[in-house]
Amino acid sequence: MSPWAWLLGAAAAEVAWSQSIKPTDGFTRVLPTLVCFVLGVAAVYPLTRAMQGIPVGTAYTVFTGIGATGAVVLGIVWYGDPVTILRLTGITLVVTGVIALRASGG
Repeated sequence: MSPWAWLLGAAAAEVAWSQSIKPTDGFTRVLPTLVCFVLGVAAVYPLTRAMQGIPVGTAYTVFTGIGATGAVVLGIVWYGDPVTILRLTGITLVVTGVIALRASGG
């Protein structure tokens, strides 16, 4: 698998992981806590594989950028988080940065 495919898998797991934190209720619920820990590992392992072919700074920035964007979008869709022009502008800037890093080749 290419480093960028590993990175996209890691980022997808990061989005899932971010959504798994709230149901743990402060890590007091056993099953949601286990799911949270498994998703954390599922996010970090492919990130380490991606970093074998992508510079660390680029890989981590893309990973967190996609994770943050996914968390905000799912927060809006699932939890009714507010949609404001400033939040949408922030998401746009993050996505633009991720695209620029990918286009730079590393």
